[in-house]
Amino acid sequence: MSALLDVKNITKRFTISRGLGARPATVHAVDDVSFAISHGETLGLVGESGCGKSTVGKMIVRLLEPDEGEVMLAGEPITHLSHRAMRPFRRKVQMVFQDPNGSLDPRQRAGDIVEEPLVVHGLGDAAERRARVENLFSRVGLRPDQMANVPSKFSGGQRQRLAIARALALNPSLIVADEPVSALDVSIQAQVVNLMSDIQREFGLAYLFVAHDLGVVQHISDRVAVMYLGRIVEIGDTSSVYQRPSHPYTNTLMEAVPRPDPARRHHRPTIPRGEVPSPMDPPMGCAFHPRCPMATEICRQERPLLRRVASGAEAACHHAD
Repeated sequence: MSALLDVKNITKRFTISRGLGARPATVHAVDDVSFAISHGETLGLVGESGCGKSTVGKMIVRLLEPDEGEVMLAGEPITHLSHRAMRPFRRKVQMVFQDPNGSLDPRQRAGDIVEEPLVVHGLGDAAERRARVENLFSRVGLRPDQMANVPSKFSGGQRQRLAIARALALNPSLIVADEPVSALDVSIQAQVVNLMSDIQREFGLAYLFVAHDLGVVQHISDRVAVMYLGRIVEIGDTSSVYQRPSHPYTNTLMEAVPRPDPARRHHRPTIPRGEVPSPMDPPMGCAFHPRCPMATEICRQERPLLRRVASGAEAACHHAD
């Protein structure tokens, strides 16, 4: 059976101004990224801020257009579809954004926010839509009597539940969740992640879960892809990547995760030397080599490709094994 989502070699570049008299610079936000997601699967996409993971999510839902490559949804190429031709596919893929304050219309009532996708796609009459919205409110842990409230009447966690209900309205197959809990208090994060896991099992959803919190990603993801400077440097089953990271950058991320282990109280995580290179001028060869303690001459000259390594994952590192 074909993958639900198949991302093939997508690239996104942005041109930015450097000031008066200077030539514009090109930022390589995403560089030749490929992965697939199966029905009912969660792929966690992790990395530091600015690595391009949110840009990948936005290209999948066509909020941004890739400069190169192709996105396949349910076996159909959607990259170059017109707005009209894309309309049926928008029912299959929805997005939950990082900041519910910015993604919800502050003037709309909560019930209207969740109902709007049904109205836009012409699904059901008024009574059927209201019943659907009431059911979704109950499913995400909100009360139907809150449907008349505007978003400002909800807490941060409730607003994100409202955004999840809106994403579920069209019964999609895939939800792109872009840092869905990073703007919430830690105590609320677990509630929202558990809700998303429950909903996934109930509705058979697939997730692309974009985040920088490796603890959250480990809890919800079947597989993990690690990005650095616009490229995927490691991808594999969550257990393989977390228990035996094969790329030096992945290992650095794992070392930085706090662990409640008294034996590690004096442990100091390995911090890569130097700064993250500018995406306007990425280094030759492996993008991580200026900061990598394992770098050799081949790392400075030749870009490593993803390959299967001993852990069972794929890593873009000349010295992964």
